[in-house]
Amino acid sequence: MSQMSYKDAGVDIDAGNSFVENIKPLVKSTKIPGVLGGIGSFAGAFELPSGFKEPVMLAATDGVGTKLKLAIDSGIHNTVGIDLVAMCANDLICNFGTPSFFLDYYATGKLDVATATNVVAGIAEGCRRSECALIGGETAEMPGMYSHDDYDLAGFAVGVAEKSEMDRVSLVKAGHKLIALPSSGLHSNGFSLARKVLFEKMNLNFNDDFDGKPLIETLLEPTKIYVKTFKELKNKIVALAHITGGGIVENLPRVLPENLRAEIRKDDIRVLPIFELMSQYVDTDEMYRAFNMGIGMILVVKEEDVDTVLAKCDGYLIGEIKEGKREAKLI
Repeated sequence: MSQMSYKDAGVDIDAGNSFVENIKPLVKSTKIPGVLGGIGSFAGAFELPSGFKEPVMLAATDGVGTKLKLAIDSGIHNTVGIDLVAMCANDLICNFGTPSFFLDYYATGKLDVATATNVVAGIAEGCRRSECALIGGETAEMPGMYSHDDYDLAGFAVGVAEKSEMDRVSLVKAGHKLIALPSSGLHSNGFSLARKVLFEKMNLNFNDDFDGKPLIETLLEPTKIYVKTFKELKNKIVALAHITGGGIVENLPRVLPENLRAEIRKDDIRVLPIFELMSQYVDTDEMYRAFNMGIGMILVVKEEDVDTVLAKCDGYLIGEIKEGKREAKLI
């Protein structure tokens, strides 16, 4: 009777070990003060930072959604890792948390070492942009669960906030101004609709020219990370909302008290060309619920701080807070 190995069942332990060796320098490149130990332990370790009166640990988890399908089909794997970190780190700062460390989960049907290494290279780049450390992760090779070429990603970011600074909603007042921080593109939301419109309805191809470059480059443009902007402007920000799935109309109300509304001047939004293209086939209200429309983050700022904030970022005014039912209203 012939003997079977794990490799015969579709899991290559040697490939996994090779992958770990490939990513060691990538992980090392993200090391910041607080990291204890290195890759290879059973758990990542990070020392609690000093300087907090009442430190609170914050955690956020997310994925990249069907944007991964475009990365897989195009063979471009070095940017979706940035998206993975961005979606988590950008959530943390909305609770006034500073990202400390990140862990990833990579699942695939057949481990391709080169592909997985490119993905983790993107994750490491996202960590550097977020000024946090990649301290661990998990790679799962699961034949039968995924096809050979498919993979999925999940990410987990942990940060620290001062307890007294976390409740931003109670600080928002009528008269405060709204500043939009531009997105870099679709970020990581709405890709199921985008793929259907662009590739099924419009019959476009990855290499079709769009706005001076191949369409796939526009679609895979990684999510902008706002951590450095937050750190620089923290003392001038009343609250901030990450504009992800649900768009402006569903995410901005999350930072509003019950008695206040956000009025946004729709004509002032700097809509990106990719959204203008898709809007030919998607209802306007649906566009604003599915996509960020060119805004990745919205800051709530006191009127007297507007000029200072605008001088230190690439943001622009789009509206203000007024009395009324809690909602984000496009006018």
